[in-house]
Amino acid sequence: MTGLRYVYAVCRPFGTPLQAELTGVAGAPAGLLHHHGLVAVVSTVPEADFGEDALKAHLEDLDWLAATARAHQGVVDALTTVTTPLPLRLATVFRDDSAVRVMIEAREDHFRALLDRLDGRVEWGVKVYAEAADEPAPAAPEKPASGRDYLRQRRARGQAKEETWQRAERFAHALHERLSARAEDFRLHPPQNSALSGESGLNVLNAAYLVPRAYSEEFVELVDHTKDEEPGFRVELTGPWAAYSFTGDTGDGAGVADAGEEVS
Repeated sequence: MTGLRYVYAVCRPFGTPLQAELTGVAGAPAGLLHHHGLVAVVSTVPEADFGEDALKAHLEDLDWLAATARAHQGVVDALTTVTTPLPLRLATVFRDDSAVRVMIEAREDHFRALLDRLDGRVEWGVKVYAEAADEPAPAAPEKPASGRDYLRQRRARGQAKEETWQRAERFAHALHERLSARAEDFRLHPPQNSALSGESGLNVLNAAYLVPRAYSEEFVELVDHTKDEEPGFRVELTGPWAAYSFTGDTGDGAGVADAGEEVS
């Protein structure tokens, strides 16, 4: 079976060996491809699944996509414990090692600049949810005695919702100000739709923070101290991750590239 080269990330050479049992996409072990003082972390994947036409079809299969994303993330997470990786997009595939080397040469200056900036730093994700913002009232309102009563009750419900929104925005803004003061950089992502994410409550902050490893414990403690600070809000912390939100475009997207070609 013909194999293609799947690339997870680019990094600098590191002395600590990868976990012996570390497997990546399609169950293949991850390996290192050294070139021009940089390292591409790669594995071999079957062309039957990752060739151009097959890959397009698989990207519409949510189960396949989720399994591939977990395997991809597992390799990047393992790298993050031993070095500073620049993750490439999911399903970045090349025909052979020569094509991977061409990609490294074409982006060498960009990769080196990013690695200089991100060395020794990790990403932490913080989300804030207003738990009461989209929950039903604990008791049904009184039946209005008249049209005037109906309008009064409607105004009261609208006012309560607006007050919740304002309180949520104040809490999220104050938290972000404190966290960004302890981070080197940050990214504010669009709030997540609870219907799509499956999370309860209304997402009022969805942010990523770039933090030096040496200050990560202090950053985590700061977040932990805010979790019970304001009733009705839930603060979630994730990480440490590779600096996904701060790498810019380190890959051209899913597809297969030959030597000298960009990934389509």
